Amino acid sequence: MNLENKNVSQLIFEIKNLIETQFINISIIGEISNLSLSSSGHWYFTLSDKDASISSALFKMDALRNPLIKNIKDGDKVIIMGDVNVYPKKGTFQVIVKKIVPMGVGDLKEQFENLKRRLASEGLFDLDRKKPIPPLPKRVAIITALRGAALQDFINIYKRRSIWMDLVVLPTLVQGDEAPKSIRASLHNIIKYSLSAPVEKKIDIIVLARGGGSLEDLWAFNDEGLAWDLFNCPIPTISAIGHEVDFSIADFVCDLRAETPSAAAEVITHHQTLIKEKMKSLKRRLQSTIEIKMGRVNNRIKYAHPHKILNIILNVFSSYQKRINRCDIQKRLNELTHIHEFYQRLDESVEAMKLLLKEQITGLKHRLDKSNGLLNALNPNNVLERGFSYVESPEFGVVVSGKDFDKLANDTELKIYFYDGKRKIKKA
Repeated sequence: MNLENKNVSQLIFEIKNLIETQFINISIIGEISNLSLSSSGHWYFTLSDKDASISSALFKMDALRNPLIKNIKDGDKVIIMGDVNVYPKKGTFQVIVKKIVPMGVGDLKEQFENLKRRLASEGLFDLDRKKPIPPLPKRVAIITALRGAALQDFINIYKRRSIWMDLVVLPTLVQGDEAPKSIRASLHNIIKYSLSAPVEKKIDIIVLARGGGSLEDLWAFNDEGLAWDLFNCPIPTISAIGHEVDFSIADFVCDLRAETPSAAAEVITHHQTLIKEKMKSLKRRLQSTIEIKMGRVNNRIKYAHPHKILNIILNVFSSYQKRINRCDIQKRLNELTHIHEFYQRLDESVEAMKLLLKEQITGLKHRLDKSNGLLNALNPNNVLERGFSYVESPEFGVVVSGKDFDKLANDTELKIYFYDGKRKIKKA
């Protein structure tokens, strides 16, 4: 016998291809166990019956489309729809869930879809039959639970954005078996009141409001009788039921659907908000214009004041006075004759002469000092101090040689000079 040898990966991928192509978009009934939510927003659980179990996963994006998963707990019976997926790394398989509903909810969903198709065929959802929503309503009626969060959200937006709109609240049951009857009664009462009320008291818009919830919680707004009442309502209606992902029959019948009660309040007050912003803008522009005009008027008043006029006259007079002074030749002698230039040139010449004389005196003084030094060097007295002396006769003056001394007669009086004085002697 020849057997084909396969490795683990080949076998697993053949099984994966076989299972994933055969079990697509299947529906399974079972009991939830080991339900857990990961930090990344994925849900994991086991779906079991008395004989078997299978792992299941509802990933984040699909979980957002199935908000009922938050209300499901271990032990609940559910219907899941999805595809079977094989995880090769562990050789296991699981159901990748696309939709999950508690047992019994599927019947409600089917009822909802059947009623929706039937009412649509009867024209209740036709867009050309819907009434326009007044942009600036004066009175709005809201049908909702008195202590519900929907009413508080609506009122918070209404107080912050509305200018003149009156709000009429009709406390109503919005969940349970008696809710459809209560909602229809409130709708009839407000229509009856508006039809008989004076013009300034008539209702301009009716809002149906409720917070989010499961399909069962919102079932009161899927009532067929309520749908026909809304269709025949002479007053424009807005549905603000649940969250953005929640839909009811009332949403399709009403003249406008708002995702939430807060969104409905924003839609109703939108044009009022625009008017408020426009008024604020006009106010700022008006204030700016007034300030500019007031500034101009103040300037005109300031210039028209007697003191200001007097100052202008004095300035003109001063200007003419300066022009007259410029015409006075006596006062402009220096300017016209340029004598100040001559004064300046004279001062410069005097300074140059002083500098030249100073240089010449310095040169002469230097020459004098040099000559004086030379005279001092040739001064006989300086030689006498070194032990020398000289003889002077009345006849020849200084006797400079022995020959001159011999020529002198005997008894000639001579003067001999020493460094510290002179003495008289006679030639022998």
